[in-house]
Amino acid sequence: MRTLISTAFISLDGVVEAPGGEPGYRNSGWTFKHTEFLPEAFEIKGREQSEAAAMLMGRTSYEAFSPVWPDMADFAEYKVIPKYVVSTTLDEGDLVSNWGETTILRSLDEVAALKQTEGGPIIVHGSASLNQSLSDAGLIDRYHLLVFPLLLGAGKRLFSTTDKDAQKLKLVEHRAYDNGLQLNVFDVVH
Repeated sequence: MRTLISTAFISLDGVVEAPGGEPGYRNSGWTFKHTEFLPEAFEIKGREQSEAAAMLMGRTSYEAFSPVWPDMADFAEYKVIPKYVVSTTLDEGDLVSNWGETTILRSLDEVAALKQTEGGPIIVHGSASLNQSLSDAGLIDRYHLLVFPLLLGAGKRLFSTTDKDAQKLKLVEHRAYDNGLQLNVFDVVH
């Protein structure tokens, strides 16, 4: 069974919307506007690329990443791994041709089936709505959270507000950095 890892830049109050400057959000670009850049705080991002065997994302994140990431040296290792997009509206003609093998999944059942296949970890970037659905369905195995010392108020959240039983997490790695960022890696206790 493959491990499904959710990775996120997240504010202390749980917002994950527009960390890199995506348009349409009041605090867009919050990861670099308000926090001093320390390369060591982002070490996990390189580690994720080298360890991931596949990438999973929702339609909105795919549409944001696919025009940019294929040609970015910072994301070169992601270019060669299989990508999966969960969408009921995309079709094959909507996929870019320069980002390697990409498969459209139509449901969480198909994500669950993907997890049952052989292979290494599957990483989820962005995809706030998909993350909420995956978490509510018990499909996420690990969280890589880079927590920014910011309160952003309104915005898309990583975790849903669904009324559900408590989900226990086990802290397996953590660091605090001089710029106030915190790395928290949690395994989901199934």
